[in-house]
Amino acid sequence: MKRTESAARIATVTMNAAIDKTYYLPKLEIGRAMRVTSALVDAGGKGINVARVLRQLGLDVTATGFVGGYNGAYIERELQSTGIEPDFVQVAGESRLALNFIDESTGQSTEFIEPGPAIGESAVMELRDKVRAAARRSALVCFSGSMPAGVPADLYRELIGIARHEGATVLLDASGEPLRHGVRAAPDVIKPNEEEAAQLLGVRTGREDEMRRAMARLAKEYGIPCVCVSLGARGSLALAGGRFYRLRLPEQKVVNAVGSGDAYLAGLAAGMARGWPLRDSLRLAAAAGTANALHRRAGYVEPDVVARLFELVELSEEEA
Repeated sequence: MKRTESAARIATVTMNAAIDKTYYLPKLEIGRAMRVTSALVDAGGKGINVARVLRQLGLDVTATGFVGGYNGAYIERELQSTGIEPDFVQVAGESRLALNFIDESTGQSTEFIEPGPAIGESAVMELRDKVRAAARRSALVCFSGSMPAGVPADLYRELIGIARHEGATVLLDASGEPLRHGVRAAPDVIKPNEEEAAQLLGVRTGREDEMRRAMARLAKEYGIPCVCVSLGARGSLALAGGRFYRLRLPEQKVVNAVGSGDAYLAGLAAGMARGWPLRDSLRLAAAAGTANALHRRAGYVEPDVVARLFELVELSEEEA
């Protein structure tokens, strides 16, 4: 990975920001008091993970969305300390906590995620303005994650339209109803994981042939230029320009897979912002997603690890 072209600013949108707490335990046993071997605390939420990885890859980033209370203030301070520009809407209540318990004997992760504060209409109106301003300043806008209570289910659809009207390229990583509504705004890129894509497209997980046909149907029906589906340890699929791309990496020893999909989106956005060819942007996405899984913290990559993995990505392509 030798390219060093300058890149335009990227904005990320996190509707449901969080403080992520990751606990490593020798063995997770339900119903017992347990002592952790280490505890990590970070600003989190899918869009914030994307922003942090983008910054670690050398991009200038603005992060917006909703934050509230002492937790929200902590999130903003943490982002500022890493060189990310926070521009959030302040809401009543506390931003949520997301707890991740990692059993070191098995490597399994168990998450407990709070719902977050309810959002009022005035805050939604303010977010529309924040997204409009961010899109004016940014080449790309990334929308990621779940919707908090009080937010219209079709808000992603509306915000994508606002960002595109301002001339920004739009990437969407969501699930369920927000994804169903969001695709109707024809974002430039969508990146669900396999389970989210299967639910949206009505196909079975583990059936790559079915997934490919459904991805082609989705791209054609909604006019989405690039459809990516992450397949976990099996790699990822992408459809763009009438061609399928299949990406794989040699097996790695996973430490913490939480945030890997966010790192994948960040890698893709970073390549796009630098004007890289799609093949190389996809390889950077795969490398960043895997690098996250090798890190103890969610939404973190080491640039030298990303560079090493970039060279190991196996990419094949064929006509759709």
